[in-house]
Amino acid sequence: MTPAVRVLAFDIFGTTVDWYTGVARQAADVFGHLGVQLDAGTFTSEWRAKYLPSMARVRRHERDWAYLDTLHRESLDELLLEHGVDDSVDEASRQRLVDAWHRLPAWDDSVAGLRRLREHHVLAALSNGGFALMTNLVKAADLPFDCILSAELAHAYKPDARVYRTAAGLLDVRPDEVLMVAAHGWDLEGAAAAGLRTAFVERPREKGPDRQADRAADVKADLHATDFLDLAGKLGV
Repeated sequence: MTPAVRVLAFDIFGTTVDWYTGVARQAADVFGHLGVQLDAGTFTSEWRAKYLPSMARVRRHERDWAYLDTLHRESLDELLLEHGVDDSVDEASRQRLVDAWHRLPAWDDSVAGLRRLREHHVLAALSNGGFALMTNLVKAADLPFDCILSAELAHAYKPDARVYRTAAGLLDVRPDEVLMVAAHGWDLEGAAAAGLRTAFVERPREKGPDRQADRAADVKADLHATDFLDLAGKLGV
């Protein structure tokens, strides 16, 4: 018999919070203050595009473990150089840009949906974000999680199976008692391979106005939902 789901583990960037809008707005403020002529939305998308490749180098042991703020900073420095504005962005401004990932707005349904789901399940934030980043983000967005399980605790990055299995182990549950909730097919594939159950939540605006987000029709998962409130309904909460 398949055991009941005891823990809901939520991806954060794009699934629970709107990284594109949050980072683009803060980047626009920084660039405007400096007089740097860059489109903040395009810059944010380009920065995010370096996210998976930077973590892949860690997973392939091409470099030592580094938490996400370090990877974000390295990618930022590369991108500023590529755009020819390296000399125009000072150290304080670069730190502001890295810290932008610590302050992101929740999707409209996130807080209400999490509160409803929390009535019957343990809710964990399971993100590639570092522990400090996640603590700051969850607090700033007032997200009602029971715990934060940063990939930093496993010294690995999703979709490495160690991240998902570390989460289950820390909460003293079997992997198949955890439902991984994400808006990204690659994350759910990794979770399923590690023995977790999976739920895909559609976030069509996740990547901004000009890029296609993952679609339910293209993602294999145990459950599909349009948002967190719909997920609560499908879980009978």
